[in-house]
Amino acid sequence: MEEYVDDMLVKFKQGVDLCRHLARGAPPCCFSRPFRAPKLSGQNRPENRKEPWTNLELNPDVLSSFEAASGELLVAILSRSFVSRMAGALHLCGVTTPNCAVSSRRSLHCQPLWSQRVDFTLSVAGGSRLCRSVKDSSRKNVLRVCCSGGSIDVLEKSKTENQTTDGVTEQLTIAMKFGGSSVASAERMREVADLILSFPNERPVIVLSAMGKTTNKLLLAGEKAVSCGVSNASCIDELTFIKELHLRTADELGVDSSVISAHLEELEQLLKGIAMMKELTLRTKDYLVSFGECMSTRLFAAYMNKIGAKARQYDAFDIGFITTDDFTNADILEATYPAVAKRLLGDWISDPAIPIVTGFLGKGWRSCAVTTLGRGGSDLTATTLGKALGLREIQVWKDVDGVLTCDPNIYSHAKPVEYLTFDEAAELAYFGAQVLHPQSMRPAREGDIPVRVKNSYNRNAPGTLITRTRDMSKAVLTSIVLKRNVTMLDIVSTRMLGQFGFLAKVFSIFEELGISVDVVATSEVSISLTLDPSKLWSRELIQQASELDHVVEELEKIAVVNLLQHRSIISLIGNIQMSSLILEKAFHVLRTKGVNVQMISQGASKVNISLIVNDDQAEKCVRALHSAFFESLSEVDRECQSDNGSTSAFSNGH
Repeated sequence: MEEYVDDMLVKFKQGVDLCRHLARGAPPCCFSRPFRAPKLSGQNRPENRKEPWTNLELNPDVLSSFEAASGELLVAILSRSFVSRMAGALHLCGVTTPNCAVSSRRSLHCQPLWSQRVDFTLSVAGGSRLCRSVKDSSRKNVLRVCCSGGSIDVLEKSKTENQTTDGVTEQLTIAMKFGGSSVASAERMREVADLILSFPNERPVIVLSAMGKTTNKLLLAGEKAVSCGVSNASCIDELTFIKELHLRTADELGVDSSVISAHLEELEQLLKGIAMMKELTLRTKDYLVSFGECMSTRLFAAYMNKIGAKARQYDAFDIGFITTDDFTNADILEATYPAVAKRLLGDWISDPAIPIVTGFLGKGWRSCAVTTLGRGGSDLTATTLGKALGLREIQVWKDVDGVLTCDPNIYSHAKPVEYLTFDEAAELAYFGAQVLHPQSMRPAREGDIPVRVKNSYNRNAPGTLITRTRDMSKAVLTSIVLKRNVTMLDIVSTRMLGQFGFLAKVFSIFEELGISVDVVATSEVSISLTLDPSKLWSRELIQQASELDHVVEELEKIAVVNLLQHRSIISLIGNIQMSSLILEKAFHVLRTKGVNVQMISQGASKVNISLIVNDDQAEKCVRALHSAFFESLSEVDRECQSDNGSTSAFSNGH
């Protein structure tokens, strides 16, 4: 009997550790597949209890903690106390769970997981009182458990070295992402380290891009390797540049170059392989560019450890970033969140160290090969970590003072935008703003985690705070975004008015050809649209004449097609509830500049109005619109002032 209870207590301790892990912020991902507890005789049968939690969908990792326990213990934990305490732990993390009061006379209600006395009502035979201490040497933690009749009580628990006085490990709090320009040299890396350590109350997860222009150099080196020959692969200028940059950085930081020497050797061998095969596939291209992030994070982690800030380097593809197999433009899969949480939280609990994670990278779920998330994908890495770990805030550190009212390269008087919604930020990113990755807002929105965009060169600047909602009562226009070099198609049906299925046929053609559409305006017999000029690395869709000819050829089977190239999309991001005011002012400005708008569309997101103009007029339009909306007080502004009692929206852009 004593050995039997000892075994149960060990399995019970494993379950308690799991519950504590959930209480510290792990996502509610325990349930993944059907599981039915073993049937017992008499009143212990699950079907006789009629409790809603008897049949659960348990992840195998959860089940493994209990698989060797007796049938009575397993059923009891699954059917009442484990679920009750787990639901309570999730409530502590702000997760909505079903009502966890079990509908029976022996019901338990949700309460904090680590209350002073935790009663687990179990079907344990015998009335003797038995006490045992279960020790976990790896965590320096002792749990004293007493079994008396049908209850097991946690009487005392020593604190681990990484726990607060409340017995809860201090959680990771924020994600901090730094782009390539922020870590472009040893000096910049030292400044970033100083910036991170200037927030002593935070426990950050760090995401880094490759150093400076390393990604571009790697791509160019791969393209040269295709035609240079194996004997010349080692002499490619870009390879020499990358070696010198990283070795010099290691020397200036005072870290051992051995942390990157193996990667530099492997990179050279990879280029020789490309030269031998005389081709650079998308899969190989992803593997090639991954060397940039792998080396920058290793250098930075080594430097952090050198200065006494304990850090641990992680390759995203090794810690659970699971993606589609769309090489060069992969998308994060849902399985990523629990996998990443399990790895990072487990390491943090057992041995806290600042995680330094490679941005931009993942692992294909079928191929298990390295994938990349598209240009700017490190932003998506940061927001994915934020959602997976339940962080308080995600910080994206750039080389500008937040999201601006327009591209400063077009108009030097662009101003920072103080507040944005997730919808506004997503539209800005998709329609050409280079500050954020187009998909990066999705995990933050799903996790309702604020994103703050700040300047690593000017840390005192307030930056831009992106949240689910903001006060729009005085907002008119937030930002102006320009997307150049798009192709516009006017498609008119050749059939009579009222013919159904026309739009479906048009878009089915684009689907078959794998072409994305940007902006659409329709009537019953015609449609105008623009083709997305997004790049698969250096491949420009709209510059591929043969592809465009094929599109036109397919569309001409059902419609008359007019193809117009060299157009630009000017997107006005703001409060579309004031669309009449925005359009009145915009068209007044464009008319005075002699610009003819060829197409207009209001996005379904209700935060965007898009105007199509000629490429050679686009920058002039952006400058004029910015001056009118953000810098002057016109008659239209005074009308807004009389309607809303404020003109602040025109003067500060929010």
